[in-house]
This record gives sequence, C-alpha cells and structure tokens, in this order.
Amino acid sequence: MGAALAATALVLSGCQGRAQPPGEGGDYPSGPVTVTAPAEPGSGWDTTARAVTEALQRDELVTTPLPVQNRPGGTGCTWLTTMMQQDKGKDDQIAITSLASQTMKARGLCEYGPQDATLIATLYVEDFIVVAPKDSDIADLDGLVSALKDDPQAVTVAAAGDDTLPFALFAKAAGVEPADVNFVNYDGGGEQTTAMLNGDAKVAIAGLSEFRSVLESGDIVPLVTFAQKPLLAPFESVPTAMDSGYDVTLGNWRGVYGPADMPQEAVDYWATTLEKMSTSPTWEDTVKKNQWAPEFRTGEDAQSYVDEAAKTVEEGVKETELGTDK
Repeated sequence: MGAALAATALVLSGCQGRAQPPGEGGDYPSGPVTVTAPAEPGSGWDTTARAVTEALQRDELVTTPLPVQNRPGGTGCTWLTTMMQQDKGKDDQIAITSLASQTMKARGLCEYGPQDATLIATLYVEDFIVVAPKDSDIADLDGLVSALKDDPQAVTVAAAGDDTLPFALFAKAAGVEPADVNFVNYDGGGEQTTAMLNGDAKVAIAGLSEFRSVLESGDIVPLVTFAQKPLLAPFESVPTAMDSGYDVTLGNWRGVYGPADMPQEAVDYWATTLEKMSTSPTWEDTVKKNQWAPEFRTGEDAQSYVDEAAKTVEEGVKETELGTDK
C-alpha cells in the first residue's frame, strides 16, 4: 500500500451523512451528559472535546450540562474498554475517538476499536506535523532524515498511538527501517511538548492543533507535515513530505462515539445536534483556526468512512511491521 493511497482513503470526499431526527415525544437528554477526552489536557482528543462542548453551549444547541473529563491511558484504549464493559447501553456518556483507536487495535494493543462501540459522527480530518525544540540540533527536514539514517535509536520520537503510523511510513520512505525508530509513547501534544522541552524527546509528531500554540510562541519549530497540500498561514512554509520527495500523506480523522448498545433516541439526538453544530459559528471558527478539514458524517455514511479508514490503517501497520507480532 502506498502512503499516498492511505491518505486518499482517509480523506474521502462525497455526500455528507444526514442524521435522522430524534424520536417523537422524546425528552432526552434529561440530565448531564459527560464528554470524555480519553487522553491528557492538550491532546487532540482534549482539544476536540472542549471545542465540541464550547460550540454546543455557546451557540445554544444543548441546554443540559456537558462536563468534560480527561481519562488518559493506553492511547484511548483504557476509556474505550470502560465504555465497552461498564457503560454498555447507557445514554449519559459520549467520547471523542479517532484514527488512534484504529491504529491501537490494528497493532494488537487494544481489544476494541471505534467499530465496536456506537459511532455517532465523524467531525473532521487533521494533518500530522513533526516538530522539534527551537534549539535542537535537528533544525529542518534534511536534518531529521540525516539523524534517522545516522542512528535512528538516538532520535527519540514522542508519539501517541496514531502518530507512530505516519512517522513509520515516513521513515520507510526515507530508507530507514520503521522497526529501528525509537518511539516513546505519550498520550497527546501536551505531554509530547513537555518531553521535548525537558530533553526527553528529540522530535514529536501529532496533529497540528496539538502544537499550534507552542509553534506560534516559537518554543518549538515545524520540520515536516504529511498533509496533501501546503498548510495555510502562518504555517505555509512548512514542507510537505510529498513535495520533499517522500511519498507519505496521511490524515487523522476524529469523531464522537457512545457506549455499545446506546439507546437509539440518544444516538439520533447527538447525530442531529452535532450536525447542527457542524455549521454553527463557533465550530466553524474553531475549524478554521486549527486548519481542520471538515468531514461531518453520521449513520451508515460515517460507518463506511471509518471502516475504510480501518482497512487503510491495517495495511499501513502491516507495511511498516508495527504490529506486536513482528
């Protein structure tokens, strides 16, 4: 599987999903609904959870409380397992999911994936970016490739579960065995940034939004993005891997899911409400600010999109030998 083909599968375009309205006469939700980011503050999951709740509340789409909680562990696997085993059939929990959960399952690191829970909607696709501290001896893309070729174990790469796949594909395209890359797992951009600034990691990879504020402050610098086309200002000068001669383009979809066997009334309510949110002023402003590519889908349309992404991830894991049985 070519890495460029992977991106095609993950950023498919087409008819957007349309949710069915909630059941007639329903009074759901009658109380608070907890929104879970299955990672630390500063992660892409956390950014998404808080952006969703802000848009729903600021634009008055939901009137019931929407407390956000961070439940890190296992790159999303810990909370997904909890949702599968302890919250089955409940209607007072929703959570953020993404490519990470598919990568974890494909690598044999988690029993469950998004397809095992109740997928409610996909929201957007975010581009991956590789960064380094501003005073690092790795100052640009050529320096990164040279360092990897010279001694890949010396280049400590801070990466969450989904981040390993695009970086492994990049390493392979650069002539470095993915198995030789020194990945260190962190749950999200906040932890990854701290690791770099403390000297515990040479570089890090995550979604652009996870590093945006630190990039803008100048404490870290961008090295390469796996976007299909150049990023927008102020990151338009960041080289893309493809334009630099490395056939790697990969995006990270994110969405919302509920527990297995979530009541249909709750599924319909959130699908409809999130569809309204997807065109709300607050959400559209957040999407633009973070350079997210809208990818709103619900129902069978969302499921087909996620299933296609899962196949792409499985192919990528096999190609880079990231599975636990290699």
